[in-house]
Amino acid sequence: MPQGQNILILGVLCVISFFAGIGSVPLFDVDEGAFSEATREMLASGNYLTTYLNGKPRFDKPILIYWFQALSVKLFGLNEFALRLPSALSSTGWAAALYLFSRRIADTRTAFISTATMMLTLQVTIIGKAAIADALLNFMLAVSMFAVFLYYKERRKIYILASFTAIGFGTLTKGPVAILIPFAVSFIFSLYLREIRTWLKAIFNPAGITLFLLIVLPWYTLEYLDQGMAFIEGFFFKHNISRLSTPLEKHGGSLWYYFPVLLLGLSPSTALLIPVFRKIRNLITDPLNVFLLIWFGFVFIFFSLSGTKLPHYIIYGYTPLFILAAQAFQHVKQHFMIALWPAAVLLLLASVPFFLPYATGITQDLYIRTVLESAAELMAASRHTFLLGACAGAIVVVSLIPFLSPLKRFIIYGTLFCLTINFHIMPLAGKLLQEPVKEAALITRQHGYKIVMWKVNYPSFLLYSGTLVEKRTPEPGDIVLTSVKYLERLTDTVVLYRKNGIVLAKLRQ
Repeated sequence: MPQGQNILILGVLCVISFFAGIGSVPLFDVDEGAFSEATREMLASGNYLTTYLNGKPRFDKPILIYWFQALSVKLFGLNEFALRLPSALSSTGWAAALYLFSRRIADTRTAFISTATMMLTLQVTIIGKAAIADALLNFMLAVSMFAVFLYYKERRKIYILASFTAIGFGTLTKGPVAILIPFAVSFIFSLYLREIRTWLKAIFNPAGITLFLLIVLPWYTLEYLDQGMAFIEGFFFKHNISRLSTPLEKHGGSLWYYFPVLLLGLSPSTALLIPVFRKIRNLITDPLNVFLLIWFGFVFIFFSLSGTKLPHYIIYGYTPLFILAAQAFQHVKQHFMIALWPAAVLLLLASVPFFLPYATGITQDLYIRTVLESAAELMAASRHTFLLGACAGAIVVVSLIPFLSPLKRFIIYGTLFCLTINFHIMPLAGKLLQEPVKEAALITRQHGYKIVMWKVNYPSFLLYSGTLVEKRTPEPGDIVLTSVKYLERLTDTVVLYRKNGIVLAKLRQ
């Protein structure tokens, strides 16, 4: 396809994947709610140095994403669109960097396929517009890693400076992980090439280090001066070092945690992993492929060994897979087999209503049982099984159309898959899990209630209600936000709102 047509198609995919409908689904707890509420409190207090959540310092992440969200809110108002827009723009930058790099080191076709694959990927389209720091981090990681390889290939100092700059902004986005991945991957790659001296010269480049420090030091220094050791202990020790050894906030998992995450998360192009790893001996004859494999391999192994595991950590290693998949795509003979995976995923999701009665019957958790019952009603009302079954069938049909090229078929059925996720699955999840929280918060805002949040953690409630909450054992006269499974522990209550397991109740005095 002509380059102009490629850019047009990628532009459409970008809108579908990252922008369409970003303001139509409530913020998801805990992460989106926490980031967004911290931004609201930043704007309310006028303190643009230290982030607070429910009135207490939040040391989870550095400041950059909050600044971008605050700017977006000032331009577009306090709403889901504004809070998610910085991530959507970051994902667009991530895609543009991938396209430009792939075109430079390969060709236009590889650039188009790798970028289209990235935009259509399940985990990317979800995280790429979420109101959290990861889209921006992935953008900075991609730029820093691309600059590392281009420096190896061309030995131009501008790439050292570009890498240090991206690492600096990444460190201001999510901390040391933005340093660790480029540092470790470039070191292992230099060992493979037997160019340790070149690597040492690059990482100790005075201009690069100066750029990095100019970006990073001002906020980190001011934050330390403002918060002292509380910042060091909360940010560096708890939210970075402790993550490696222990499951933070109960986010643990086995050594094999990321295998199923990878298989599902890379949909609809998961099957392209087969030709990639089947021909790995041929791949490692090319330094580019070695670099890409080291990049993915380090991320996969490092986070598999980490004590804290979250599904989106593996995305830090997805960018190299998109380039490898684009190369593999051009040599695949049975393209129909690639389409079977996304069709199977949709069929599996379509079958969920058939298993809900059994799951509801065996669970002992009242909240989960209530959510499952509500899910069954929502899926029936939205014709969930028919819709997803029809989309799965359409994917299979498209993959068999003889007069379309394999690439056009992939773009069409990949877009169908992406549309199904963004305009059915995610809105359904939002309606089920987050709409009750938002509605309870709006009732609270309307009546000016003071809330005690008991045994639940919904930071988005604070944002939608525009108030802070107390977290303690309720007392007579309190209005409580809690889960249905804890309601029976409270005596003499008047239920003010109840939906999908979320309860707003007042305790009589």
